[in-house]
Amino acid sequence: MKYLITESQFDKVIFKYLDNQDFIQIKDGNRIYFANSEGDEYAQIRYGKSYGWCIIYYKLVDEISRFFSIQDSDSKQVIGRWVENTLQMKVTTTRVFSD
Repeated sequence: MKYLITESQFDKVIFKYLDNQDFIQIKDGNRIYFANSEGDEYAQIRYGKSYGWCIIYYKLVDEISRFFSIQDSDSKQVIGRWVENTLQMKVTTTRVFSD
């Protein structure tokens, strides 16, 4: 049996998943970092207020893609929308970074 869900319904499910990650926000000047803890080597997400860029750690993109069976590009975009929703700030560019 197939089920059709809207993009906004799908976003809500992934937003809930990301909310449950309990990221801490570390503010540093014009940047906001979403990290698992203060001592994290890599922030999972970096957001630059000046230009609205959102940089996502590749392991988070991979985790979302695998868990929800979606393409990496879709995962990247929905994480960008989550950042917009969480910070109430516009994301203009979304990229992925690795170690």
